[in-house]
Amino acid sequence: MLIAYSFLAPNFLGFLLITFVPVIFSFVIAFLNWNGGAVNKITFAGWDNFAAIFKNFSFTKSDLGITLRNTTVYTLFTVPLTIVMALFLAMVLNRAARGAKFFRAVFFFPYVASIVAICMCWSYMMMKTGPINQLLALVGIHVGKSWTQTKDLAMWAIVFVGVWRNAGYYMVMYLAGLQSVPGELYEAATVDGANGWQKFWKITLPMLTPTTFFVSIMMVITCFKIYDVVAIMTDGGPGRATKMLVTYIYDLSFFQIKYGLGSAVAMVLLIIVLLVTMVQFRAEKKWVNYM
Repeated sequence: MLIAYSFLAPNFLGFLLITFVPVIFSFVIAFLNWNGGAVNKITFAGWDNFAAIFKNFSFTKSDLGITLRNTTVYTLFTVPLTIVMALFLAMVLNRAARGAKFFRAVFFFPYVASIVAICMCWSYMMMKTGPINQLLALVGIHVGKSWTQTKDLAMWAIVFVGVWRNAGYYMVMYLAGLQSVPGELYEAATVDGANGWQKFWKITLPMLTPTTFFVSIMMVITCFKIYDVVAIMTDGGPGRATKMLVTYIYDLSFFQIKYGLGSAVAMVLLIIVLLVTMVQFRAEKKWVNYM
């Protein structure tokens, strides 16, 4: 038993020191006024920090409302597109075709590559005269603008990079799920005269429900925590077009030096993620019963 605990201890201590303690500390700071200075300058704020961030709340004017709207829009587009792309790639590359292993590695590579290099490359390709606009011009679509510097396109640039980067990672999960589906089910369906779509809808999709459920939860959490891609490609701009919740938390905490307000927004983010996860758990149960 001691040997087992000794193997678990490093991971447990890492989680305790790097994740659990900061979360508790952030929860405490959310009810305090603190600018990061001396301890004797800390004062109890109660619910004032939460009242301040929700003051004049609006999805079109207030910082919290705009960042919440942007994060929700990014999540609503990125999650389903990533799931569809990952499942499509997994089904194509699940076959033992020549070069399948090579292409699996190719599609997985963006996830382990340097996020800074990825974002810099995509920012260049999405410039006004970049390769993306040139390719679109060949098919009659003339953008004529830099994607990351245009309000109407900046969010789509972030979504595109998010889907492109994460699809390969979740493709691996779907590959594992597909390979665990018993082949006898497809053979029986073939005997019964089922076509490809019927096999997918009645066998593949239900058998992949646990995988899809896990992927959707992880993707929602990842999307609500989006920061690096935004910070590198758009820095929340143009204006506040791509400013996300985590970007807002970072600005409050490390630029405006208002740790209490930043922690309050962080607690709002935590509650939102918990509520969305609970809704997903309920939806997963209904999906399983329906299937």
